[in-house]
Amino acid sequence: MRVFSSTCTFDYSWEEVSTNNWRKYCPWNDKATHVIAVDTLSRHVDPSTGILRTERLITCSQTAPAWVLALLGGTNTSHVYETSTVDPASKRVTMTSANLSWSNIISCRETVVYEPDVKASEPGQERTQFKQEAKITALCGGWQKIRTKIEEASVERFGQNAQRGREGFEDVLEMSRRAFREEVNRREQMA
Repeated sequence: MRVFSSTCTFDYSWEEVSTNNWRKYCPWNDKATHVIAVDTLSRHVDPSTGILRTERLITCSQTAPAWVLALLGGTNTSHVYETSTVDPASKRVTMTSANLSWSNIISCRETVVYEPDVKASEPGQERTQFKQEAKITALCGGWQKIRTKIEEASVERFGQNAQRGREGFEDVLEMSRRAFREEVNRREQMA
């Protein structure tokens, strides 16, 4: 098993980040063009805790080499199952995801947490900390060297995709802030 982990701070409040998390794969994010569809399977709020729990199926196009698809079977489409909780009382978003496609060959289990970054925040400039961890395990049997190479290559690619994902989400956050500001200005002019 290999582990990828990263943290960063978004210069946006937890409220902005947690709200825009649902827009992460929208047209504003030109770095997530591999996401074909996001289907919400279930969503409910626990009336006693106020925690929102959501299950989603994310469908992506992938760029597996043709020889891999021919050898192992499969298509250029993959599926990821995601479960998330939003706890407004503790201001914590937790998302876990697992690959459904190719899961008999490789397992990728990711956990993402968004929380207010009280140490980095200043009055009038709230920030949100992002923590990400992915555990990647090759399940293909055979020699340890082969499994290790597969895991190392997968962690490297995951890291590249994670960087693009953060950049794309940053674009979504900025576009949302701009759209909100424009709407406020429009309403003020109408008043």
